[in-house]
Amino acid sequence: MNDHAAPKSAGGDLAALQRRIGHVFADPSLLARALTHVSALPAGPAQKRGDSYQRLEFLGDRVLGLAVSTMIYQAFPAAEEGELSRRLADLVRKETCADVARDWQVAAVLQLGEGEAQTGGAQKAAILGDICESLLGAIFLDAGYAKAETVVRRFFGDKMLNPGRPLRDPKTALQEWAQARGLPAPVYRQSDRSGPDHAPLFTMEVCVNTFEPVVAEGASKRLAEQASAHKFLQREGVAESENE
Repeated sequence: MNDHAAPKSAGGDLAALQRRIGHVFADPSLLARALTHVSALPAGPAQKRGDSYQRLEFLGDRVLGLAVSTMIYQAFPAAEEGELSRRLADLVRKETCADVARDWQVAAVLQLGEGEAQTGGAQKAAILGDICESLLGAIFLDAGYAKAETVVRRFFGDKMLNPGRPLRDPKTALQEWAQARGLPAPVYRQSDRSGPDHAPLFTMEVCVNTFEPVVAEGASKRLAEQASAHKFLQREGVAESENE
């Protein structure tokens, strides 16, 4: 699939996508570029990476950050800067953006190279998160900030009021828990890696001085570290009280 190739029934799919998002593009080329992964571009010297979603993703990331910052600032007038920062980080992380992209059902219209498509690229959280941001950047260029902010409020507002994870990540919570007890910072070690390259599974061990280590798995080292920290806090009976 090249950068101009369209999926079957793309016209109808793109129209439906725009209805779900709540914006019809005046410039359809922006929409097409926002949905094009770099792997779909022609290989070799003719490749123009600017024809992929990368630049739009860069812009959309900033649009999303400003819109979410404004939204949580207004929604939580008593919150201090630290809480606002944690809420912002929760809403703009790739996993949350990927959830929004799934709400938009973008997988059917993503433009992916054959190799990326065969390894499940349309379902990868990293790509879906990028697409969410690139679409927001495209909306900003197509219709201005106010329209992009409206889309952000519509699709991120409920996630703001109902966060999908604790507002303090488990690694931070565990480090603060250890420091409060005069213990050294937790140490994370990779004990195993399995699975194919496109879908690895990491096993990470977290060690806190004088405590038994805890092991957990994840699709990346970061996720496995977070999982092991959360598991440690659960074991010690502090996950619910200290990780909220």
